[in-house]
Amino acid sequence: MDRTRLWIAAMVYPMANAVLFGSGATLVLMVPWLRENAVWSLPVAIVLALILAAPISWVIAPRLRQRYWKYRAARDPKPFDAVIDEVSK
Repeated sequence: MDRTRLWIAAMVYPMANAVLFGSGATLVLMVPWLRENAVWSLPVAIVLALILAAPISWVIAPRLRQRYWKYRAARDPKPFDAVIDEVSK
């Protein structure tokens, strides 16, 4: 197991958890049936956010390493600004 990936994933986990929890809480409070049953639906949203944040942060972690971006730059030699200029034309 890569220790750097584990550390990055551990730093990303609270942010992913917050986004998932906010989305779940918003969903629970906006859907009338879930809002009526918030006694059980909100805890389910919390537990799902805690569980799903771990694999999501594990997938995101390698993309935050500099090595990933060097590989992407070597594969696609166009700088990012040039790509934006092409899209905006």
